[in-house]
Amino acid sequence: MEQINKNRLFLASCISLIVTAMTFAIRAGILGQLGTDFGLTDTELGWVNSMAFLGFPIATIFGGLVYNSLGARKLMIIAFLSHLLGILLTIFAGGFWTLLISTFFIGFANGSVEAACNPLIADMYTANRTTMLNKFHVWFPGGIVIGALASKFMTDTLGSDSWQWQIGIMLIPTLLYGFLFFGQKFPKNENIVSDTKVNIKSLLSPLFIFMVICMTLTATTELGTQQWVEKILGNSGASPMLILAMVTGLMAVGRYFAGPIIHKLNPPGVLFISAIIASVAIYLMSSATGGMVYVSAILFAIGVCYFWPTMIGFVSEYIPKTGALGMSLIGGAGMFATSIWQPVIGSWLDNAKSAAIDSGISVEAAELIAGQETLSNIAIFPMVLILLFGILYTQRKKLEAKRV
Repeated sequence: MEQINKNRLFLASCISLIVTAMTFAIRAGILGQLGTDFGLTDTELGWVNSMAFLGFPIATIFGGLVYNSLGARKLMIIAFLSHLLGILLTIFAGGFWTLLISTFFIGFANGSVEAACNPLIADMYTANRTTMLNKFHVWFPGGIVIGALASKFMTDTLGSDSWQWQIGIMLIPTLLYGFLFFGQKFPKNENIVSDTKVNIKSLLSPLFIFMVICMTLTATTELGTQQWVEKILGNSGASPMLILAMVTGLMAVGRYFAGPIIHKLNPPGVLFISAIIASVAIYLMSSATGGMVYVSAILFAIGVCYFWPTMIGFVSEYIPKTGALGMSLIGGAGMFATSIWQPVIGSWLDNAKSAAIDSGISVEAAELIAGQETLSNIAIFPMVLILLFGILYTQRKKLEAKRV
């Protein structure tokens, strides 16, 4: 009888997440080139970007609903084909509409990876789910570092004509994860609840709804800040891209060694302490310049490091009856919230900059002030999480008693 090769399936899952992260980093790196080559306005580029955020939650909702019937294998086939289609359509794009469609397929592929791999890993590693999910999610920040460095190197080496090659390089890890998954035996949902009716009913539990609300705040704290790092910190006296690479690199290391921390503090404790550190970090960053920006960025990396995987792991461990659907929807809620807050964060920057310029200061000084004021606004998200996760932490003994 053919055995399940957990190590190979886990490796393939990690590489598929690297592709997901590379799409974020490389798209950010080539956005200006796309605007120039196709004569697109910033508004049109914004719509192109939004398709990735829209495709992700649509895929997680779809994947969560059909996971029990299709399984992880078929969902990964959908992810693989969507990645191939999205990448190739982008390479051969002729303008706004083809970019819009191709970016949606890439977003849908990214969401399908999350919808398939999170429950797959939870099923394979039932005794240490949150730890292994953190190790899996090492490769989102890790993939951003890989994508950002690849984009910078190819732009510096090949110049403005390199964007098709930058997109094309993602075909290598895509084909690799497809090869690793090909022909493998997958677990049959033996360690997660696979009754879709039970899953849907469990979504109405107060604890799950509470966690969805928290996820919208944790995801916006993490991704909302990272997506605007160039605009927010461009005039702070520090290198925004160096900060992004440093933050994501530290996050990757932190997630890899998450096991002892989670075992010591348990998931509610990790989330509570993370919210405190993230609040302090963003507050410090909102007034820092020069070298202090790097110090506050290190704190930020520590603060947001465990948010995403621990939230998914919490749902898997403490609300197990939601099954794959619960894990998919919690991730989808985080990404959807991030997409909603993107234009709001942009408006904070625009309004603050306009007001500062009207007061008579230079454009560079106005951009610094706008970035700092925007960070002050973003700091509200983790501050609210301190209260919410504080409540969760006080209930940890009751939660442990109810775990299945």
